[in-house]
Amino acid sequence: MSGHYFDDVPSGDDRRRDVTVVIGGRESVFTTSGGVFSHDGLDKATAVLLASAPPPTSGVVLDLGCGWGPIACTVAAAGATVWAVDVNQRALDLTAVNAERHGVTVRTALPDDVPGGVVFDHIWSNPPIRIGKQALHDLLLRWLPRLAPDGSARLVVGKNLGADSLQRWLVEQGWPTARVGSEKGFRLLEVRRTS
Repeated sequence: MSGHYFDDVPSGDDRRRDVTVVIGGRESVFTTSGGVFSHDGLDKATAVLLASAPPPTSGVVLDLGCGWGPIACTVAAAGATVWAVDVNQRALDLTAVNAERHGVTVRTALPDDVPGGVVFDHIWSNPPIRIGKQALHDLLLRWLPRLAPDGSARLVVGKNLGADSLQRWLVEQGWPTARVGSEKGFRLLEVRRTS
């Protein structure tokens, strides 16, 4: 048993292996392991997110719930400064390994280790829906206020996992949120900071 991907320290063995994934029409090799989200390869939701728009080429970007780092490495390769945040230490270790493998710089950190003064121009995330609704709401309310003025968050959420209700909830919380795409059963939500 590998434990949950949202455990601080997964209980399963750290058996690392390489997977080949296609991002932006190019094959890339990443190292994964049990106990992290989508350890068998690039999950459909993250693939939809990465194909939805060109990654930011500048500014500071938060990959919230980074897993083994496909979003963080892709955005860093485009030229942005990236913070990869996860509660799972194994995920952070794998993201660092993959960033080095791909020759990009990614700052990995546990949530409490991100300095309070860091603000983000963008958040790109396949958020950890399975942590539960209240925990997800708390997570988003923790990080969305750290968006820079006119910053935005791009989230991918399964339609059957509550994407539409999450969009309504974000709007009710004062975060203008638009559906900017829908593909393969996933909604792409863009949350904007307006003040």
